[in-house]
Amino acid sequence: MIDDPVEVARAAASRPVHGAAPAGRRGFLTAAGLAAGGALLRPSGALAAPDENLPPNVPEWTKSLGASVVDAPYGAPSKYEKGVVRRHVEWLTATEHSSINFTPIHELDGIITPSGLCFERHHGGVPEIDPAQHRLIVHGMVDRPLIFTMDDLVRFPSVSRVLFLECPANGGMEWKGAQMDGCQFTHGMIHCCEWTGVRLSTLLAEAGVKPEAKWLLAEGADAAAMTRSIPLAKALDDCIVCYSQNGERIRPEQGYPVRLMVPGWEGNVNVKWLRRIKLGDRPWHHREETSKYTDLMPDGKARQFTFVQEANSVVTSPSPEKPLRHGKGFHEIRGLAWSGRGRVKRVDVSVDGGNNWRTAALQEPVLSQALTRFRLPWDWDGAPALVQSRAIDETGYVQPTIEQLRKARGLNSIYHKNAVQTWRVNPDGKVNNVQIL
Repeated sequence: MIDDPVEVARAAASRPVHGAAPAGRRGFLTAAGLAAGGALLRPSGALAAPDENLPPNVPEWTKSLGASVVDAPYGAPSKYEKGVVRRHVEWLTATEHSSINFTPIHELDGIITPSGLCFERHHGGVPEIDPAQHRLIVHGMVDRPLIFTMDDLVRFPSVSRVLFLECPANGGMEWKGAQMDGCQFTHGMIHCCEWTGVRLSTLLAEAGVKPEAKWLLAEGADAAAMTRSIPLAKALDDCIVCYSQNGERIRPEQGYPVRLMVPGWEGNVNVKWLRRIKLGDRPWHHREETSKYTDLMPDGKARQFTFVQEANSVVTSPSPEKPLRHGKGFHEIRGLAWSGRGRVKRVDVSVDGGNNWRTAALQEPVLSQALTRFRLPWDWDGAPALVQSRAIDETGYVQPTIEQLRKARGLNSIYHKNAVQTWRVNPDGKVNNVQIL
């Protein structure tokens, strides 16, 4: 068992990969079999329903009164959706307090992630913070060190933005081969919410930033005292000190009562339970930006401060959790794309492993640094298929293949794996995670 977040992904990447070794461009590796077979497959609602509730009979739930308006003052999903939950992988970490769980992106529609389904990544568990006793301190190279209460923060002019947030290790378990037979595990360290708060630039203006200040240190109030250095230019550009998520106060596991949002940048810098911001003239080089959250290159050197989450995409249906149950015929290929550099401009989809591409329709709204939903109609003939998506953002950046990414970054990296994902659709409709090399 491993309790280090970097070693978690590194260990996963070194796990043996089942299936035949690749043989040239058309070879592929099959997934290791986590949740393989029918573990994640569920019968459709129609097949599971008792016959007496089907037409022309009057269903049981129509024959009596339902729950009243006082029975559930805070709503919850239907009990028939109880399988739509965050999931974790037991063998990834030694402790559940410094661990990861994954958003069920294959079960969601639109671009907003329900607050209760946003993936979690903690380093010291979730603190229980009394907002009346929580303070945000701004100090260091400022004219006036300040301490803000939660009431103070809410009084400032507010802003709301829909933003994706992605762990830079999303997909990092698959640098050396397909490992996880489920898109919840290959791409589920991402969510997209409407975040509300006060611009960080507003608070810094209140404190008065000294001319020599170039960086700031953001620190959380969790047991790990999570800290990250952030360039002042980004802080003044678009960072938000948030107190609300999807129209309500932030969930505890997402940073209650206040977290920093750094649009488009790796999740680790979006410090939760934010308690301190210190201004300085250089980065602090703390643990989470030296031995962790750096990119080990083929020459043995490590890239540092690789903040931006590059353009990425994944087909969520079909996928290992969304097999083609109804056989050949019409299917809609559905998926998500995103880019930390701005808007997604185009998404191409292939069903033959990248030999031919078709442009998918993008669902509005297409927002900067938010998830973008794409769709493409597909008349499946029942033959094996290799389904892929490829995102292009407004800067012209094209999502790379795994072959291109490995050529540039080698095999020892973990973070910022944004390679094209391949799903193999089998004649029986089941779907597996593979890599084309």
